[in-house]
Amino acid sequence: MGLWTRMKRSMRALFGGIVERTEDPELILQQTIRDMRDRIPDLNNSVAQVMATEKLLAKNKERLETQVVDLDSKIKASVKMGRDDIATAYIGQLSQAQVDLQKTAHQFEHSQLASKQALKARDNYVLQMQKRSAEAMQLINQSKQARLQEQLAQTMESFQIGDDSSTFNEMRDKIDRRAAAAEAKMQLGSASVDNQMQDIEREAMDMQLQDKLLEYKREMGLLPAASSESVPQALPAQGETSSQ
Repeated sequence: MGLWTRMKRSMRALFGGIVERTEDPELILQQTIRDMRDRIPDLNNSVAQVMATEKLLAKNKERLETQVVDLDSKIKASVKMGRDDIATAYIGQLSQAQVDLQKTAHQFEHSQLASKQALKARDNYVLQMQKRSAEAMQLINQSKQARLQEQLAQTMESFQIGDDSSTFNEMRDKIDRRAAAAEAKMQLGSASVDNQMQDIEREAMDMQLQDKLLEYKREMGLLPAASSESVPQALPAQGETSSQ
């Protein structure tokens, strides 16, 4: 193997490795999608020009058809009036108009086909771009996942579980002690006399509300009226008891 061949191989390997390391697949894919999207306005302009040609030919065809009908009427009117010279001139114009109409009609048919093909090509390009965009996003996500896995693998290689085990154990003990102290305070608070009295008052309030609800229902006829026996008698006052 010659020296020059070996040098070229070495240079290719060197620069090829540099290019491969500097190429970011995510950035390249994103730029490719942007390039595809940037081509859409130019593609739309080309399609618009083709369609504009079709519309122009359609108007020319309509104008020539009107001209042929008008010339035919003028020829008949000239013959009827005995003006063969004028009729002959109109016949010459009619022949040229018919030739122009035939060419224009032929061009119009081709323009219609060209417009359909242009629209179809544009739609196919947009579909392909959308398909490529979806594939690119999948590849970009896959690349991001691979990069995260590489970073995690590098972190795990340099991570020693024993280095921080004492810190975790110390923090766990502190948290356990705080949790136990908080739980004990809650138990003491729930067992206090004040809390018990609050529970009794709350239950008494609920009973009063239920009695009030029953009273409303009786007034509205939703429940039978309470008998005098079921209504609790008020306790006599202390003064009345002593007088008796």
